[in-house]
Amino acid sequence: MASTVTANSVGTQSGLISKPSHDIASYSGLKAAASISFESRSSFLGQNASLRSSIAPRIVPKAKSGSQISPEASYKVAVLGAAGGIGQPLGLLIKMSPLVSALHLYDIANVKGVAADLSHCNTPSQVLDFTGPSELANCLKGVDIVVIPAGVPRKPGMTRDDLFNINASIVKTLVEAVADNCPEAFIHIISNPVNSTVPIAAEVLKQKGVYNPKKLFGVTTLDVVRANTFVAQKKNLKLIDVDVPVVGGHAGITILPLLSKTRPSVTFTNEETEELTKRIQNAGTEVVEAKAGAGSATLSMAYAAARFVESSLRALAGDPDVYECTFVQSELTELPFFASRVKLGKNGVESIISADLEGVTEYEAKALEALKPELKASIEKGIEFVHKQQAAATSP
Repeated sequence: MASTVTANSVGTQSGLISKPSHDIASYSGLKAAASISFESRSSFLGQNASLRSSIAPRIVPKAKSGSQISPEASYKVAVLGAAGGIGQPLGLLIKMSPLVSALHLYDIANVKGVAADLSHCNTPSQVLDFTGPSELANCLKGVDIVVIPAGVPRKPGMTRDDLFNINASIVKTLVEAVADNCPEAFIHIISNPVNSTVPIAAEVLKQKGVYNPKKLFGVTTLDVVRANTFVAQKKNLKLIDVDVPVVGGHAGITILPLLSKTRPSVTFTNEETEELTKRIQNAGTEVVEAKAGAGSATLSMAYAAARFVESSLRALAGDPDVYECTFVQSELTELPFFASRVKLGKNGVESIISADLEGVTEYEAKALEALKPELKASIEKGIEFVHKQQAAATSP
């Protein structure tokens, strides 16, 4: 059943939109389907994604007029940090998309082997490798979506804040190259701490004169993926039907799952709400500790990032029904950046959904207020980093 929600458009904060329960079918196993059509069933990447893995091939019926994406639709995607723990599985999942014609893989080392490996997969996209700063510009030319997982992973005892000094410089350098070579591309920031790296990217793009807030995204999809999984397990629900909006930011208490807005509607005790909220907030640490020094959440992050990439590709290709939670410039709160559900279109963010923040529980309302100071500090830290770098570069 379609549901009507209030939407805040970027720039114009008003309007109503309706969200039908449609999806795309694109793959039967690892073989591209003959057509790419909307259908009611959800894919393995969730309600808003189109990669599909199934054991038996099946026939996908053509959609009715007005709801079909051309199977010839093709886009170029660049992954910066493609040889890393997230970059490699992410490259594989993007390689599976029928909407991708070219996959550009960039890293400072070891990317040639990754590209050679992925190029053997019998899916249509061409894989090209680019190694080191001297090849970064060529990697980015003509690209439609840039995904940035580059940086160091979290280790046991390390907070996302500990990552800041290293990853902030990496993101700044890469986004400068994006601004110079593909300023119209969608930019997906994965590098942590996202609460700071997205504001860093925004400031860099502003300095370059090419900032478009509709096309800069902090990838918080992993929080949604985890929330959906944990809620389905807790309540014995069919996972593919579960959708939990997650708002705020992408670290610790700034991650706020709105369990009261879970679809299908389900009730939680106070104890369940607190337990689930804390588990979703600390799920990254859960993985870091389980890997015992061998890494952080790479596979689930790649999975979530592939879902967001595919949603962006669908939006670029004309799908009118693409919604994801993401960390973007926002007017939903007094903070300049905020994660919430948005509607994606050909030009990026078409509208920011405000309905999820209406009628929240007392627990959620208090948690929302509690996260704001920490999120505000992280945003300001990112902005300050760029300004300090600029001042240092211009001083005699």
